[in-house]
Amino acid sequence: MHFEDRLIELPRHLQSHLQTLLQSTTPEATSAGLSRRSFLKMATASGFSLGCYPMLASAQDAAAKAPAGLKPTEQPGAFVQIAKDGTVTVTINRLEFGQGVQTGLPMILAEELDADWSKVKSVNGSNHPAYVDPAFGMHLTGGSNSIAHSYTQYRELGARTRAMLVQAAAEQWKVDPSSLRTENGHVIGPGGKKLGYGELADAAMKLPVPEKVTLKDPKNFRLIGKPTGRLDAKAKSTGTQDFGIDVHLPGMLTAVVARPPVFGAKVKTIDDAAAKAIKGVKAVLRVPVDRGGEGVAIIATGYWPAKQARDVLKLEWDTDGVEKIDSTKMLASYKELAKKQGALKFNDDVSKIATAPHKLNAEFVFPYLAHTPMEPLNCTVAIKGDKAELWVGTQMPGLDGFAASKTLGLKPENIAVHTQYAGGGFGRRAIATSDYVVEACNVAKAAQTAGLDAPIRTLWSREDDVKGGYYRPMHLHKAEIGFDAQGNILGWDHVIVGQSIVGGTPFESMMVKDGVDITAVEGMKEPYQMPMRLSVHHPKINVPVLWWRSVGSTHTAFVMETLLDEIAQTTKQDPVAYRLKLMGDKHPRHKAALQLAVEKSGYGKKKLPAGRAYGVAVHESFSSVVAYVVEASMKNGQPKLHKVTAGVHCNLAVNPRSVEAQVQGAALMGLSMCLPGAAITLKDGVVEQSNFGDFVVPRITDMPQVTVHIVPSADAPTGMGEPGLPALAPAFANAIARVSGKRWRELPYKLT
Repeated sequence: MHFEDRLIELPRHLQSHLQTLLQSTTPEATSAGLSRRSFLKMATASGFSLGCYPMLASAQDAAAKAPAGLKPTEQPGAFVQIAKDGTVTVTINRLEFGQGVQTGLPMILAEELDADWSKVKSVNGSNHPAYVDPAFGMHLTGGSNSIAHSYTQYRELGARTRAMLVQAAAEQWKVDPSSLRTENGHVIGPGGKKLGYGELADAAMKLPVPEKVTLKDPKNFRLIGKPTGRLDAKAKSTGTQDFGIDVHLPGMLTAVVARPPVFGAKVKTIDDAAAKAIKGVKAVLRVPVDRGGEGVAIIATGYWPAKQARDVLKLEWDTDGVEKIDSTKMLASYKELAKKQGALKFNDDVSKIATAPHKLNAEFVFPYLAHTPMEPLNCTVAIKGDKAELWVGTQMPGLDGFAASKTLGLKPENIAVHTQYAGGGFGRRAIATSDYVVEACNVAKAAQTAGLDAPIRTLWSREDDVKGGYYRPMHLHKAEIGFDAQGNILGWDHVIVGQSIVGGTPFESMMVKDGVDITAVEGMKEPYQMPMRLSVHHPKINVPVLWWRSVGSTHTAFVMETLLDEIAQTTKQDPVAYRLKLMGDKHPRHKAALQLAVEKSGYGKKKLPAGRAYGVAVHESFSSVVAYVVEASMKNGQPKLHKVTAGVHCNLAVNPRSVEAQVQGAALMGLSMCLPGAAITLKDGVVEQSNFGDFVVPRITDMPQVTVHIVPSADAPTGMGEPGLPALAPAFANAIARVSGKRWRELPYKLT
């Protein structure tokens, strides 16, 4: 079960609520629904603007599974503009936060438009209903769905725009449109005469928008599938790209918040005299913060005076009545829970374990993990009468806009969310509680009440980010496996203990099945054939948790791929051949990815330097498969990763260069889970880590050589933002097991 599938499994009793929540975000959302044939064609000073409905019918396989009660928004929005000089500006219905969607989606549209790629630009969307995910019916960047869900949508946008431009040229030349063709931003007519798209824009906008269009045969693609440089590469590499943290508005003030050290605690006493004495400080205000807690906002003319003021605040916190977590005690309680059967995900017959010739018992521990994107959280809020505007890098602008309206006491249609570029996120900017957005709105509201009529930018420091919660949950796995001398698995009894990511959120009813949060078990069992009993415990803990890049696969892939590797080693079988055998005659994509990685790595053919060994792992997440063959060694008693060869099956790779970058980045993030110090721990309810000095991330000296190879395919693309992460850590661990003779049972690594 994948993230895409989960979100569209919306219970009927929530359908109308979510539809209202996600559509009621702009004035346009209140107007009557229009027909599928209706489009907004907006005259602009620069030329032609074509709007389109994100239709469920255009969203490929996911669309077919959409619930009957969740219909298209029927609200138009501009996706493509053509200026007089032929420049094509494509609006993106996603958050760009490093994954390359600001290039991939324009490539898809420009392909069908036959645009001049050198004249294509992209801009961010907003919380306008037009920009919902066409399969989910909600604003969302997550689950590696951006290209997968909008592939047909953006192709159709390009094709419809092209058809209107051709029709405009045909009318001007008084010829049959079928006699015309398009190429590189021009319509070409009889005798080779040309008209540029910019010349035709005004006439084209007056024509009806065709409902049906013929899309290109993939064999004729000239952009899709070709390695392409990113449209935002120059701005980002020269430091000129603006992110949410860079928002500057006239008269804007900056706020930082002193949050309670224990989640949910409140202010008991405050001495703010020293803080108020710092030059530039405008106000020191008590504000609500996440989980029912209370904090203190310092509002100043800039970040530095606000931070200085926070540093000299004298605060006493009231922690009575809130649970104070201790990681050591928590792990002990998890071990006790794992001795019992929990809520069942799989319930196969595992009775043969008792008489199996070989048995394997293992317990795995995975800590809390912080997201730590390079750009800390931030949100700018401007309140003007009964309206408000937000500038924020958000994965869910519709949900955050609705949360802002509730917090500010304003109508949802009076909230405008301007989606900003974000410097990473890895899931932290897609929160059901909209915690940092709600906090920023509370700060802006308190400032206005205090007489500060100005936009307020609330910034988090790195320490705020590390200590601020919404971590990848801590998990414990306990497995008992019985197998024979040939490695045939006779029974696999497995228990997982960990908090539910969606428990207590609006997503709980659609993503918890029979007591099992399906994000916690994704990646278990498949693609291998085996009898498995899998049960789960979801204790309620006073630590806010969230999806973290690749979600449940961050721990399930490690458990599955290291245990299978251990069985292969015990039964003296090649780990690649063993995996292929367990897959049987199914899963051709897994096999293709694994075999490609093996072929390109030299596995089984190339002799490695003394002290090095190969490690193998393969895993599917978010409908894409990534296999790794790695080379690793022990250096001064520490595991060292040298080389990574990836085999990727993501169907059609729209931009192979982006796929390569995503896999390289995800592999590095997968490596980060392995390094000593890569853990969030708590004592007396307080997070013990605060910055990169004690929450470790890889440095340049840790980065291995990573080469990426893509299995050729013409099938509709699947996601690539997350699938590169899960298989890295187990492949690394499997290599070290062959070097050291010891197995990892815990991340960050500890050799057993």
